[in-house]
Amino acid sequence: MQTLTITTEQDTAIREHGQRIYPHECCGFMLGKEVEGTRRVQQLQPALNDRGEEERHNRFTISPHAFLAAEKAARKAGLDVIGFYHSHPDAPARPSAYDLEHAWPWYSYVIVAIRQGTAELMTSWVLEDDRSKFNEQTIEVGLAQETP
Repeated sequence: MQTLTITTEQDTAIREHGQRIYPHECCGFMLGKEVEGTRRVQQLQPALNDRGEEERHNRFTISPHAFLAAEKAARKAGLDVIGFYHSHPDAPARPSAYDLEHAWPWYSYVIVAIRQGTAELMTSWVLEDDRSKFNEQTIEVGLAQETP
């Protein structure tokens, strides 16, 4: 299984986004490149959780318009949308049944657990091509890396 690399600043940004939006789920895009089995996040693009007010605490929806804007931003920067991030307020950093039902294969799905408003464990997952299950993906946090 490939590795997802993010910078310390990106790690902090995802955690802070989740804390700021708590008790609702935050969400956003990860733009970058996959090189030799390693996905390198070059940019984060936060998104608005378009889910109805009643469900934002345990669900997120990204609008097609926001997805198109992220694709255009990625293309303009010579990058790809390589995944998404979201938070799980007062729940584990593991994909839910809803996540399994709505995810797409190939993409990385970062989940940060936000417990009582404080970011805790952050994990990444990739859905099997047959959509049967997620496999955990290693996250390496470190300094910024240039995409070759």
